[in-house]
Amino acid sequence: MEQIRHYFESEYGISSNDWKVFSSKLSRHVFPKKSKLVEAGKVENHLSFIEKGIVRLYIPNGDGELTFGFVFKGAFVSAYDSFLTQKPSEYVVETITDTVLWRLDHKELQEVYASSKIGNLIGRRASEELFLKKSKRELSLLRDSAEQRYLNLFDERPELIREIPLKYIASYIGVTPQALSRIRKRIS
Repeated sequence: MEQIRHYFESEYGISSNDWKVFSSKLSRHVFPKKSKLVEAGKVENHLSFIEKGIVRLYIPNGDGELTFGFVFKGAFVSAYDSFLTQKPSEYVVETITDTVLWRLDHKELQEVYASSKIGNLIGRRASEELFLKKSKRELSLLRDSAEQRYLNLFDERPELIREIPLKYIASYIGVTPQALSRIRKRIS
């Protein structure tokens, strides 16, 4: 819990009282790799902060899976559109590695909003962080080549990207695993 407290102190300047309110609602969960945090067709009930691990977001389809996001330690993760609307998610949120999350459910977050000065700021910043990741991804898909998308992902978290199976990276950048192998050969 110290990691998340440090994050909130450095990012939001959270007071001791607000931290007490917020932390009283958090629960720590440990998930083995390949755990589905949210399944397609199910409602997302949690906003989670990753203490350790890597999480992938993907759309299941008949031909396989389309990976559209990776989330690393020190960041929020959620099927956020489902969380906000409380309607079923159209995608899956799954751990890639053994993962530790600090979770807050939808009802508890509403209580934090109502009972602390910092609650709305935390909610807004979590929303902004998730929006900026989504926007960056969309722009990259429209603007960058597959090779550049790979390099961007590698630059973002080089120490962690090695833990992601190549088939997920290929799906994320929009190429086949064979095309990813050619890209990797070209840039090495």
